[in-house]
Amino acid sequence: MSASTISAPADPHAVPAASPRPLAPVPAHVPASRVVPFDMYNPEGIGELGLQQAWARLLAPGIPALVWTPYNGGHWIATSGKLIRAAFEDYERFSSQCPFIPKEAGEAHNFIPASMDPPEQRAYRALIVGVIGLPVIQSLEGPITQIAVRLIEAIRSKGKCDFTKDFAEPFPIQVFLMLVDLPLQDAPRLKYLCDQLTRPDGSMSFAQARDKLYDYLSPIIDQRMAKPGDDAFSKIIRGKVNGRPVNKDELLRIGGMLLLAGLDTVLNFLSFAMQFLAENPGHRQQLRQHPERLKAATEELLRRFSLVADGRLIRNDTVFDDTPLKRGEMILLPQLLPGLDERENRCPMQVDFQRENIVHTTFGHGPHLCAGSHLARFETETTLREWLARIPDFSIEPGAKVVHQSGIVGTVKSLPLVWDPAT
Repeated sequence: MSASTISAPADPHAVPAASPRPLAPVPAHVPASRVVPFDMYNPEGIGELGLQQAWARLLAPGIPALVWTPYNGGHWIATSGKLIRAAFEDYERFSSQCPFIPKEAGEAHNFIPASMDPPEQRAYRALIVGVIGLPVIQSLEGPITQIAVRLIEAIRSKGKCDFTKDFAEPFPIQVFLMLVDLPLQDAPRLKYLCDQLTRPDGSMSFAQARDKLYDYLSPIIDQRMAKPGDDAFSKIIRGKVNGRPVNKDELLRIGGMLLLAGLDTVLNFLSFAMQFLAENPGHRQQLRQHPERLKAATEELLRRFSLVADGRLIRNDTVFDDTPLKRGEMILLPQLLPGLDERENRCPMQVDFQRENIVHTTFGHGPHLCAGSHLARFETETTLREWLARIPDFSIEPGAKVVHQSGIVGTVKSLPLVWDPAT
């Protein structure tokens, strides 16, 4: 099925009967022309099309820039890049106080500063930027590169690997745990909890996963409050918000946000980028012959394989895209769609390492622009440079099926790669 085949049903208020989640009734104020059944956790066609193309069906001709879906409690979805950016900027109407869908997950999300709006959010964001911003990352370029090289060298002679498990997960996780000075043996436990927050498997609620994360962090924060070190957590503990020290509750909520951001998004993106390179030898050859294009290639891959979809709470009755929205409703703002919108980027499904004026919202937009974007870009560029220098030609293992999973953050479940070790 191509991206152009999605359309609203003949009777938009009639939704599919079979669904793993209860479907919400269509509210009376929702125009029938705006109803499009779309499940952000299981978009139709993801098995055949892949994550980004399954979501891109929301950009097909005839689909409004704002739609309503009965899935996951019923919520709005902004589909155009223009509307998504407008909503991210308008925090007075679209609040981050409930940033995840379904609404019950968003209500349990109290991480700082992701669950706050300006002006309250600004002081906490400044605190975080101070510990993971560009100057910090530049000072750690050597150690980060060493981690990447060590992981690649450990698998290079084997001629095969599961890239997701053998590199995409351990690389950013080890980098982040180095930043916050946490033991590597804790990585599987923390990764599992973060997965339950962004792609839940039903084994626990969002609130339960959040509380388990706080249970892990609490004694660590106590220790560092008593004896701070030089790590990112300790620097936040020593920091101040509006002239006062940060309290224990705030430290838990900031720590939870840092762990979620550091242990989930980048590692999932790397597998999407590497799947593309495994399937497109011409693009690999470009980067080997023109290493000066690595930065541009990183940005283009971030655009094409964006993977996040955040929500916002509608504060009061309002009109958006000439449509009535009601207080307390939720709207989904998929960061992955603007980069795939042909009104934003010409031929958006093509990957062009020489593309000019790349437009995307992979790191969000507005007040909540990702504070860790510099780290994510450097980790991606480092992966491309060091992997291609050591394993220049590789492909997906014959017969293997690469499975994508959707959610608040999309993922590649497994990416089996093979290559000739002699190269």
